[in-house]
Amino acid sequence: MGSKNKLKRFRDNASFKNVIQPQRDEVLKGEFALRNRWATFFGNSNPIVLELGCGKGEYTLALSGKNPGKNYIGVDIKGARIWSGAKAALEVERANVCFLRSQIELIDLLFGPGEVHEIWITFPDPQIKYKRTKHRLTNLEFLEKYRSILAPGGVVHLKTDSEFMHGYTLGILHASRIPVTYSNHDIYHNGGAPEEVLETQTFYEKMFLEDDKPITYLSFSFATP
Repeated sequence: MGSKNKLKRFRDNASFKNVIQPQRDEVLKGEFALRNRWATFFGNSNPIVLELGCGKGEYTLALSGKNPGKNYIGVDIKGARIWSGAKAALEVERANVCFLRSQIELIDLLFGPGEVHEIWITFPDPQIKYKRTKHRLTNLEFLEKYRSILAPGGVVHLKTDSEFMHGYTLGILHASRIPVTYSNHDIYHNGGAPEEVLETQTFYEKMFLEDDKPITYLSFSFATP
């Protein structure tokens, strides 16, 4: 994408009512006004669902259309990417959708304890190299952040083409005694995957499927088994 096009998208994001772009210093100082107050943004107290590393927000858009009784927030630091989802949501007047431009490592400073009901992590970078472990979105540090913002019984979904990421996450969950509610190593060839996992395909997922790569999925909850 050309720099001029990116700049235009950044300008658009600044004008979009469904894009929130807090300053990092503001968040780190505990001054982000919507933390613990997301219900005021949406004008209701419906359950909140996050899509972390949302990119163009395919899951945010698809699930919000099917579940109008829930509020969906796509989180990503790439403004040029979330522009696509934000623009599409505005075009269809999807009031239960917004996009939050911020780093995922700040998630516990962006949402209060128990404020989130569900988290989707779709095709994250598996960060395979050992020195990149701290950036994996299902490492212990991130899991504790998710635990802190999820309501009791809240669910985390992980959908990926990376067998490494799938296996790594299962190992972390087992070692931490966090109950896995569902796991499937090849959702399009093994039966039983939830419909919402099968019906929505991201841009990258379609590319992986064209290359005949298995797509894996698992879900887990921090509730006591």
